Amino acid sequence: MPSHWKQRVRNFFLDLDARIDSTLFSSGKGLRELYERYSTFMDRFYVGRWKRWVFIEPLSEAATLGLGGMILMLTLAIPAFRETADEDWLKKSDLAVTFLDRYGNPIGSRGIKHNDSIPLEDFPDNLIKATLATEDRRFYDHFGIDVPGLARALVTNAQAGGVRQGGSSITQQLAKNLFLNNERTIERKVKEAFLAIWLETRLTKNEILKLYLDRAYMGGGTFGVDGAAHFYFNKSVRDVNLAEAAMLAGLFKAPTKYAPHINLPAARARANVVLDNLVDAGFMTEGQVFGARRNPAVAVDRRDENSPNYYLDYAFDEMRKLVDTFPKSYTERVFVVRTAIDMNVQKAAEEAIENQLRQFGRDYHATQAATVVSDLDGGIRAMVGGRDYGASQFNRATDAYRQPGSSFKPYVYTTALLNGFTPNSKIVDGPVCIGNWCPQNYGHSYSGQVTLTQAITRSINVVPVKLSIMMGGKEGPKAGRAKIVEVARRFGLKAPLPDTPSLPIGSDEVTVLEHAVAYATFPNRGKAVTPHSVLEVRTGAGDLVWRWDRDGPKPRQAIPPNIAADMAGMMSHVVSEGTARRAALDGIPTAGKTGTTNAYRDAWFVGYTGNFTCAVWYGNDDYSPTNRMTGGSLPAQTWHDIMVAAHQGVEVKELVGVGMGQKLPPQPAQANAQASAAPRVLETKPGPPPVLTKRGADILVRVEKLLDDAARTAGKTTLNEPSKTGKAESSSALAFPENYVAAAGPDGATPAAPRKN
Repeated sequence: MPSHWKQRVRNFFLDLDARIDSTLFSSGKGLRELYERYSTFMDRFYVGRWKRWVFIEPLSEAATLGLGGMILMLTLAIPAFRETADEDWLKKSDLAVTFLDRYGNPIGSRGIKHNDSIPLEDFPDNLIKATLATEDRRFYDHFGIDVPGLARALVTNAQAGGVRQGGSSITQQLAKNLFLNNERTIERKVKEAFLAIWLETRLTKNEILKLYLDRAYMGGGTFGVDGAAHFYFNKSVRDVNLAEAAMLAGLFKAPTKYAPHINLPAARARANVVLDNLVDAGFMTEGQVFGARRNPAVAVDRRDENSPNYYLDYAFDEMRKLVDTFPKSYTERVFVVRTAIDMNVQKAAEEAIENQLRQFGRDYHATQAATVVSDLDGGIRAMVGGRDYGASQFNRATDAYRQPGSSFKPYVYTTALLNGFTPNSKIVDGPVCIGNWCPQNYGHSYSGQVTLTQAITRSINVVPVKLSIMMGGKEGPKAGRAKIVEVARRFGLKAPLPDTPSLPIGSDEVTVLEHAVAYATFPNRGKAVTPHSVLEVRTGAGDLVWRWDRDGPKPRQAIPPNIAADMAGMMSHVVSEGTARRAALDGIPTAGKTGTTNAYRDAWFVGYTGNFTCAVWYGNDDYSPTNRMTGGSLPAQTWHDIMVAAHQGVEVKELVGVGMGQKLPPQPAQANAQASAAPRVLETKPGPPPVLTKRGADILVRVEKLLDDAARTAGKTTLNEPSKTGKAESSSALAFPENYVAAAGPDGATPAAPRKN
């Protein structure tokens, strides 16, 4: 580099250094001057001695803690406010659904008709005062959380050593009804508090009170005080008197416990407490409530009414999920839904369970049962979620996960057939262990070499375990169990099914609903179907919105048809000569599998015919063992009683792999009676009992209509008066005339004469 260039570079860096030094010096000097000015200015506000410790330091600490508290509150509030992310939050529960059975007869309703509900000003003043006096006396004074009321409740509960008073305001209870569930956790209470404040900023007090009166569950499957007034007193809420208003206000705390149609004395005692609250709050005098004390409310006797509440809860939940799939532009909230339920089968299922528990429940130490009856396209014909809906709304058919025991084995044997085994393949029934676990058979004995058909007929435990080991091959038993789980998923089981050595003998938990519909894969020639209750959805004006056969998921081929037929043949032996002989049906082909779990905690029978599939479970809610109840006892007998009713008036279909049913041999008493009777020629042709076919029923319906038309033309009738004839024409069979044939269902049944409800 030339020397003059070196000099220029040196001068450039010296200049740059000087500028940097000058800038830093000037900046530092300026900052010092600025700080001195700030210090001089702040010295004017200096507070010393006692004033500093009395005022300044507490305020500083409060500001610091307040900032930290605000950050903490924001952290806790974020999960709560996520619940309000839906722009349609005010209408999330705002569904009004009227349910019909498969033939068009009304069976019940769920939800709230908010669009034309009673205005708040039309509610009786007595009801408003009773609600405020009992649930939230300072409702119009607080900001969503009643701090004095909460403190009072905490003190009262602490003194009593238990829960005596609730501290939740009406706004908090509404927040729970709109966005949360009933779980008792700190997280839920925190969300509830934030959502209550959020609601107070969005709605007026009257709007909050109105929503609370409309959305609260009031027992008996009703929501809102108007629905409860109609259900309990058969009148509009506008017309309730003071005694009835007090009883309604008492239901908010525990609608199941104080429901008057279940426990009238408890409901009246609770109403008396509400009257005390009215006096204590100063809303009324003792003289004003004296008449209500002397003349308590009388509820309508609904003990003889048999509404399928478990089924309606399930159908309403399905309907809410279905509505979420509609376009967001669709704003309709009032629907009429035709379901798959058959009330004859539903009543038969309820009666069968109640009769068995009443007669044998104490002997077997069994207190609960559940059952699901499905047709072969997955439509739920009947559902019983427990012995008494009034005592417990928990649906054991859909929400309870219980071990299926040996009723899980058909999935294992299906997997074996898919992996090269046949019904006649032989397995040695002998000791086997996986690690430290060694399964035992029911009788603690072994049968030696048996076929797969013999193994499932005798419900041998060792064979399914050995099959899982053999199917795993070199990869080990875990790979074999993975194949079993994969096949069970194809059938439609959505339960967790964790991998355990005892999985092949039914140690993993399933629901009654999934188990029942999964078995439909066998009579469906290997096609798995989706359980559903909704067949058709219409608006309140009658416009068709959704239909299962058009819009629902289609059946999927889960296993080959020949495997399904082989399994039906194997499982038919369980009924004819195995552990489920009580389930055998006269002249109707039947197959199924019993199930009994450790310590006899659960007893199952799941079976099917060419028309229906049904699962029955018995046990106890607290998982206490029964008195040696097996799946071949009460479950099989209950299944038999239900399926006899289900096949009344139905054209019995052939069960692939089994054929048509055989007539059962007569019982000893019947045989003796026949032997002593006069000899006569009987046709003992095997097969189903003669029934009215679908074609024959259609012909009879047309003939009946022609006769009615002819009678009206002649101006007289030999069977009914004209007014009754008109009523008959508008009966359940004609409720959906354009879909009358479709309403008959896949089994070919028709709602004509054999099936009137």
